[in-house]
Amino acid sequence: MTAATLNYGSRARERMPFAWDYIILGLCAALLLIGLIMVTSASMSIAARDLGNPFFYLERQLIFGLMGVGFAWIITRVPTELWDRYSLALLLFGLALLLLVLIPGIGAVVNGARRWLRVGPINFQVSELARVLVLTWVCSYCVRKRQELETTLQGLLKPVGLLTVAAVLLLAEPDFGATTVLFATGFAVLFIAGARLRYVLVLVCAAAGALAVLAMASPYRLKRLTGFLHPWEDPFNSGFQLTQSLIAIGRGSWFGVGLGSSVQKLFYLPEAHTDFVFAVLAEEFGLLGVMVVIALFMVLVWRSFHIARLASQAGMRFQSYLALAFGIWIGLQSVVNIGVNMGVLPTKGLTLPLLSYGRSSLLVTLAWLGVLLRIHHEVRCTSRAAVMRMPGGSR
Repeated sequence: MTAATLNYGSRARERMPFAWDYIILGLCAALLLIGLIMVTSASMSIAARDLGNPFFYLERQLIFGLMGVGFAWIITRVPTELWDRYSLALLLFGLALLLLVLIPGIGAVVNGARRWLRVGPINFQVSELARVLVLTWVCSYCVRKRQELETTLQGLLKPVGLLTVAAVLLLAEPDFGATTVLFATGFAVLFIAGARLRYVLVLVCAAAGALAVLAMASPYRLKRLTGFLHPWEDPFNSGFQLTQSLIAIGRGSWFGVGLGSSVQKLFYLPEAHTDFVFAVLAEEFGLLGVMVVIALFMVLVWRSFHIARLASQAGMRFQSYLALAFGIWIGLQSVVNIGVNMGVLPTKGLTLPLLSYGRSSLLVTLAWLGVLLRIHHEVRCTSRAAVMRMPGGSR
């Protein structure tokens, strides 16, 4: 597509009504609603015991969900060219956040990890936002240095070096799960953008080896990574959380025990409303409910890839890579969370996007969905502008 068509499409965006993607909106609304229901069901007992208000977590989830929707709407009004233009500044801001949270007295420590910055009355997990900003720069790099990325090892080493810096900062918190998801998403985007397969494989193997060494160097981390293999050997200590999750999933059978009837959420399953909300969903709604939720995530990932393909066909490479990164990220994090709940992956401490109770995760995920909706709007406007400029097309 020519530059003239792209410029015409850019001007047309400001005159045309916003082109909402109602499939994305429907999927987001469905997942948010299921998340509100499950957070409420999984947290009522512990909230009533510890806080005296059984609806404490529901109220917080609802408030931050509405805030996230508001942020998403604002972001749909921001041209994606600005994300590309200021990607370096956004990258530096993201790295600064990761550094800031490590400073004693500034970063808040929760459960032995220093991952949060206190913003007023709440703690904000900076890794959620920093990962998005890092990936935004990676997408911009893939466009600006496309020829170098496609032809040389040096062109791939530059973004991988940046991912390594971000990974080191994340591991210092420590946040092994976020590091893994960031690396996997970044490598996937770089490979699809044109990096040579042999270079990608060499660096992936090097990264995997480095992460393996880091895991083995820390007895605590190694225990967490290997404990999922034999949880029943120590069901009251290292395997307690996973065994309770497996019991919950097993009790769900085909159709579940019914909404609100979960037993495992009654002080047996730790973090039932956050990292392990999927286990409560499986117990209360069974395999049928699990398949519905997985199908919703699969369609959301497919829709993201579809928008990425449309953007690529319209000549909007940065937008295409950004939509692709979102699809890979949300699909990968969902797979990891569900895999952890089912005992096929080691415990990572990652939330299930849009479903788990997690204020930072919910805000950032909804904001990134706003970017995806903006990309869809720009693609529709650019494509319509191309048709209108064709001979015989109406202006």
